[in-house]
Amino acid sequence: AEKVTSLGKDWHRPCLRCEKCNKTLTSGGHAEHDGKPYCNHPCYAALFGPKGFGRGGAESYTFK
Repeated sequence: AEKVTSLGKDWHRPCLRCEKCNKTLTSGGHAEHDGKPYCNHPCYAALFGPKGFGRGGAESYTFK
């Protein structure tokens, strides 16, 4: 399998996945929180982005 490096670690390409939605990510094309990868939208924005009405649309996507 192909090797990608992200977050200071080597990953198999199919193993670099969003912690929340499990979508396959590309090296450098994602966000990180506490050493774990997340897709930029909607997961990272909804979990760790600004909260409140009218701040870019991500707040309408709420995780429990």
